[in-house]
Amino acid sequence: MMQRQPTRPGAAKRLWVAAFTLVLAGAAVTVPGAGAPAATSSPVDRLVSAEPPLHQYRALRRMHAASERFDHEGWMDAWTELDSSGFRYEIVAERGSNTVRNKVLRTLLKREQELIANGDFGRGDLTADNYEFGEETSGPDGRYIPIKPKRKDSMLLEGRMVLSSEGELLRVEGLLAKSPSFWTSQVEVTRRYARVDGVRVPIAVESIAKVKFAGRSRLNVEYEYESVNGRPVRTAGLPAVAGMSRPSSR
Repeated sequence: MMQRQPTRPGAAKRLWVAAFTLVLAGAAVTVPGAGAPAATSSPVDRLVSAEPPLHQYRALRRMHAASERFDHEGWMDAWTELDSSGFRYEIVAERGSNTVRNKVLRTLLKREQELIANGDFGRGDLTADNYEFGEETSGPDGRYIPIKPKRKDSMLLEGRMVLSSEGELLRVEGLLAKSPSFWTSQVEVTRRYARVDGVRVPIAVESIAKVKFAGRSRLNVEYEYESVNGRPVRTAGLPAVAGMSRPSSR
């Protein structure tokens, strides 16, 4: 019988980079799609139908990614802009592993730019085209609505929406509906939202991927908005996001 050769550290590291790069589609943060009011009056209908669309923003994006097994991590800050001409970014600070910064964090920005340019970003929207919505239940930290994707897609989640007692969307959390790679057995994603100047916007995304031979890998992204839909805003007063590791000042 042929003996299986152990995975060498260098090969495992390259495999982790390739697998985690494919996970980045799931890190794309979407918002509930605006549309005409539905005939019913469910929380999801009210959440989606009356939403002012997010058509422009400028935000400082703070990103951090790390691999537990290889003890690699990197940070990157970038100004990001979305408007009618597309998505643009400017990296203003970076630190840590070259591999993480160049192969993971830069790839995250490039991937989002490609999705928007190709018109594919709506694949992950919280709409009836993409999801089936279950019955609402209550829990200790809000109201829960199960979401089930209508197709296997690495931009969709199977999990739940978490709403405040007033019906505001706080977060969407779950597992990617489709594993982006044979090498990733499970990808947990949490997308967090808040209102800025009356518009619901993403404020953070957290992703944990289990990669074969490489263990768990983490990605955290925070957004600090300068403008939303053409109006200057401030997001300094929004709740801090737990789990965002920052580099020391040394």
